Amino acid sequence: MSQQKTKKTLINWDLVTVNPNNKTWDWKDLFCFWGVNIQSVIGFSLIASLYLIYNLNTAVVLIGTILGTFFVFIFSNLIGKPSQKFGLPFVVLLRSSLGFRGAQFFGLLRSIVGIFMFGIQTYFLSKAIGFLIRVLMYSVDNSILQKEILLVFFIGLNIIDWAAIIISITLQTYLFSVGMNFNKRLIKFSALLIYAAMVMFFFIVFLSDVKLTAKSFINVLDFQNIFNANNLGPIITVAGTTFTFFSIVILSFGDFSRYVQNEQELRKGNLSLILNLVIFSFFSLFIVTGADAFQNLNQQNAEMILTNPTDIIGKLDNILLVSLALIFIIIASASTNLIANFIPSQYTLINFDPSSFSFKSASYVIAIFGFIIGVFWLTFLSQVGILSYIDTIGAFFGPLFGLMIADFYMIKKRKLENKDIYSLETNGTYYYSGGWHLKGVYSLILGFIFSASTIWNTNLMFLQSYSWIIGAFVAAFVYYLLARE
Repeated sequence: MSQQKTKKTLINWDLVTVNPNNKTWDWKDLFCFWGVNIQSVIGFSLIASLYLIYNLNTAVVLIGTILGTFFVFIFSNLIGKPSQKFGLPFVVLLRSSLGFRGAQFFGLLRSIVGIFMFGIQTYFLSKAIGFLIRVLMYSVDNSILQKEILLVFFIGLNIIDWAAIIISITLQTYLFSVGMNFNKRLIKFSALLIYAAMVMFFFIVFLSDVKLTAKSFINVLDFQNIFNANNLGPIITVAGTTFTFFSIVILSFGDFSRYVQNEQELRKGNLSLILNLVIFSFFSLFIVTGADAFQNLNQQNAEMILTNPTDIIGKLDNILLVSLALIFIIIASASTNLIANFIPSQYTLINFDPSSFSFKSASYVIAIFGFIIGVFWLTFLSQVGILSYIDTIGAFFGPLFGLMIADFYMIKKRKLENKDIYSLETNGTYYYSGGWHLKGVYSLILGFIFSASTIWNTNLMFLQSYSWIIGAFVAAFVYYLLARE
């Protein structure tokens, strides 16, 4: 009997080639996609910190961030083209490089990291929701937060925190499990709303005192000695930091590019990442410097500069503005969680067991584990150094990218047997050795060793910002040597 007729199958409607009629994404949708990726609390803090905290020349930071995003643009095009052409998510394409079993187990690593980061992001999202609940309660009755029931804690959370994290996980699961058409609308709504919010806060800060805020912004700009040789090292460091920030979405970018209309729209959309960076940097820098100018009017705080938007909100003396800012942070954090963590985890879970999982059931698994991680993040998980182990698992991402790129472009010559990608037949093109492509596995592990060494070897930690790229190139080079005819 043919193995394809047994219960086990590699075919799942969420993993099959996208219907051409559903390839509706254009460059404007990708502009919003990249906008959502940068519009997070971490993104805001990173951009502001690079410009203001490390005493770097403004031109150095601008050139470095643009250089970093340019590499993201190149790598996203490379990994996005095969998914756009064949309409397949990243983990299905991985079957051609590692075999179907290799793709199941090594692809699952993306789920592990994604679910864990989803849980952490959900915890911080719930903090914003909890803060909003407290603000609203305080605006109704300024003594209500002193009620005894609100001062009882369980696992480090009081009743408001528990309500906030339940709301956070329930809302995300409900919205994110609807389907990709809805996700597309959600991404566009979030990106455009957050930019509108930044424009609003820009004018609020600017018009509060035009001379003061304009002067504070101009004072941080420094474009002198741009071509000084001493700037080369900082530029490379900033570029590496910027690339690392975006690197988590590169590997699974095919989960989104599969819906793009054509390669031209793909390139234009990915190029819009640089435009997003410039726009977001301008607004972030102006808002932070303007807020700092008012902060420094109080000489007690003259040495403080706040780059975290939640810290800036804490200094606002306007309940309406605080509430609006928190709502925008909640929307931005949730949409980033969707792109960077939830959707890639859905696809890799479905691929792990295509016979059992669907978009909905995979969403529930992510939600359950994400909730547990979010609840125990503050009291336990953050205390045991678990992020180092998650970073170690993430060290597979660069090598996986390098392997796939070398296989598709240099070995397979941009060809794919779409029928065999779902085949369990022993004579299938991608069956390899019982479902494992040993040359690919060997290359992947070798790339991982180089990549992970920057995390665990103290003498190589200075290369940690480049671990993704190092692992990618090592895996690609080794695989090319092993697999070429």
